Parts: sequence; structure tokens; C-alpha cells
Amino acid sequence: MNENEIAQQVVDCCFNIHKKLGPGLFESVYEEIMDYELRKTGFLIERQKPIPVYWDGLKLDMGFRADFIIENKVIIEVKSIATIAHVHQKQVLTYLKLTNIKLGLLINYNEGLIKNGLKRIVNGL
Repeated sequence: MNENEIAQQVVDCCFNIHKKLGPGLFESVYEEIMDYELRKTGFLIERQKPIPVYWDGLKLDMGFRADFIIENKVIIEVKSIATIAHVHQKQVLTYLKLTNIKLGLLINYNEGLIKNGLKRIVNGL
């Protein structure tokens, strides 16, 4: 599967979760349910994966943690906050650049309509 096909299945999963639960729960609840649902698809999923950052010969073993990396092709950052800020999109773009992954999804479950909480971020795709 390519990045776009994976992203479509992730978005479908988010719609189903949001339809059943709605907004207002903690991020950890949505993340746990996403993990369960995405694993049922058979995807290779890494959750809360530490990603190193390299600087001037120094390796920081955990520069950041990716909420999800799917098939080593898509990074997913899950939020449940009042509003997605521009910095959250920049955060995902930085994650993409550091991992050389081309597609990221920023998902904010704390929206009345989940489509308003989905942001697609690309890195050379």
C-alpha cells in the first residue's frame, strides 16, 4: 500500500471512532482505540516509538515520540484539544523530516465534526 491508501484507512478508522464516541475524551483513550482498530487491519504499527535526533555527532536517543508510525510510511499525531495550533502542524512536519517519512496525519478528536480535526501534512510527497 502507498501512503495515500494507508492514510485513507486511518481516516476511515478515525471517522468510525469519532462517530461512536464523539469529542471530549482524553487523547490516550482515542489513541488506545486507534491502536486496537488499526491492528485489526494487519498494518505494521509502531506506537509511541522513540525517534532519535542527531546533532553534531551527538545522538539523542529520544528526540521525540511518534504516536503512531504505520508501515514505516505514515506518521500519525493524535490530539484531543480545543484547537489545533500552527505549531502542531510544524511539529508533524519536523517529525516527517527527521524520519524521512513523506506523509503525516494530525488528528484532533476534540471537534464536533472529525473532518475539521484532520490535517494532512506532506514532506515531498
